[in-house]
Amino acid sequence: MKGMDASTGRWIDGTDHLRQSIADILMTPIGSRVMRRDYGSLLPELIDQPFNGATRMKLYGATATALMRWEPRLRLTRIDLTPGAEPGAFTLYLEGRRTDSGPTNEYTRITLPLRSGFY
Repeated sequence: MKGMDASTGRWIDGTDHLRQSIADILMTPIGSRVMRRDYGSLLPELIDQPFNGATRMKLYGATATALMRWEPRLRLTRIDLTPGAEPGAFTLYLEGRRTDSGPTNEYTRITLPLRSGFY
């Protein structure tokens, strides 16, 4: 799929477009899009919670649920989340099979930095 880079306005495709789409899905709070109230994820609500086992599982679930619903180009096989250097900062690691790469179902890894107050 081809699209426009949100920061430069240039054309992007492949993994770059997929990464941008995933970031948009995960960083959009549910209920914030006027014509599509169910678009987005619960990550913005969870990112400021204490980083313990329960919150970590909720973050995994929110990520998987949002991507299964809104990003058909990626079939997740692994999600990992590590805390960053400052409070409220995390790095999200996603792995999965690309469904848009034809019969090869190319394997891809995507890294997204997250921080509280990103929306």
